[in-house]
Amino acid sequence: MEKQNSKYRWVVFVSVLLTYLLIVSQRTAPGLISDQLMKDFNITASTIGLLASIQFFAYAGLQIPVGILSDRFGPNFFLVIGTLLAGIGTLIYSTASHEAVFLFARLLVGTGDAAIWVNLVLILSQWFKVREFVGLLGIAGMAGSFGFLLATVPLSAWITISGWRAPFFTSGILLLLCSLLLYIVLIQKPKKMTWKSTASNKPKKPRENTLILLRRIFTTRQAWAAFFCHFGAVGTYVGFIGSWAVPYGMHVYGLSRSDSSQLIMIGLIGAIIGAPLTSWISSRLDSIKRLYVVVHCIVALSWVSFLIMNGKPPILMLTIIFFIIGYGNGASALTFAIVRKSFDIKEVGVVSGFANMGGFLSAVLLPSIFGKVLDHFHASPSSVGYHYGFMIPVLFSLLGLFGGLIIVEQRKKVVHQTQVN
Repeated sequence: MEKQNSKYRWVVFVSVLLTYLLIVSQRTAPGLISDQLMKDFNITASTIGLLASIQFFAYAGLQIPVGILSDRFGPNFFLVIGTLLAGIGTLIYSTASHEAVFLFARLLVGTGDAAIWVNLVLILSQWFKVREFVGLLGIAGMAGSFGFLLATVPLSAWITISGWRAPFFTSGILLLLCSLLLYIVLIQKPKKMTWKSTASNKPKKPRENTLILLRRIFTTRQAWAAFFCHFGAVGTYVGFIGSWAVPYGMHVYGLSRSDSSQLIMIGLIGAIIGAPLTSWISSRLDSIKRLYVVVHCIVALSWVSFLIMNGKPPILMLTIIFFIIGYGNGASALTFAIVRKSFDIKEVGVVSGFANMGGFLSAVLLPSIFGKVLDHFHASPSSVGYHYGFMIPVLFSLLGLFGGLIIVEQRKKVVHQTQVN
């Protein structure tokens, strides 16, 4: 039985997506309690920005090492360990009472999270055929958006009822259970099965030196295109909703925490729609570049509108803007369709890591810089600080547009290579 034709591959798919959904919820959940931590523990806005950034710093910094290790030793072990670390970090966060412990907990969560997406991409590459891959990436992106959705109204309501510690503690326990599930599904159970390999009779090529591989990949235009696309579409959105979106709604519009998180939920609905719909449209057009450039243009214009409206657009327009930038975040699944179609399967892990690093480098920089801008204008009305802060996602989204423009369209070239597993 071949992996790519087995029914068991759907068990793998569901298990991996469930884990991804839960871990994604922990990327932005701390943003719901930013103002509460500032009040209870006398933490400055800059420190809150650092608290949000440190998780993404670990995530971004480990993408390439994780990609190299996963390409070389396989993705299963690293996915299990990453989930375990994320669970432990979330448990520590739920019991913390000092900013140093909060920082350590988020660092641990970011370290675990760093192993998730790259290995998810590799696992889908191993268990599914190329023609299934783009569509499944869209579904995976949609699952991630549902994870973000969990960290809005549902989690906000839970925090309002029981305080913030119980929800984070429960999330940590669930992640630990997911790591056990992944061990059974990805490691223990497949050992008892016999798989045919389509490449078993082919001579193996000698493994390329890691430094030579990295030098070759990092001088490739296509790798940098993927990097900048993710930098603009993902990092701006994740960095903002994971740190300042809820306080923005509360301070600038006078919304409650629950109402502010409902506003964010609109963006997440856009992301849920954007992932599968954009993947489907791309398949119909037989083009990634044209569609992705349009998406980046619209996202950049949405961020620019905050500047035009002095940081406070009308609430209806704000709802539309959040939907659009959420859609752009969902459409970022196209980044990995570019990688899958442009590089050999043995390089997919490291290039996916490099591209993903772009998105989360942006998510590292945005909350911290945004926090410094808010601190600088702390004596002014809230809308003034946010107005100047929005210059950051505008610049970052323009880099995303640049990435879309330098994509080299490769429609038929690599299908042949990447069908070898």
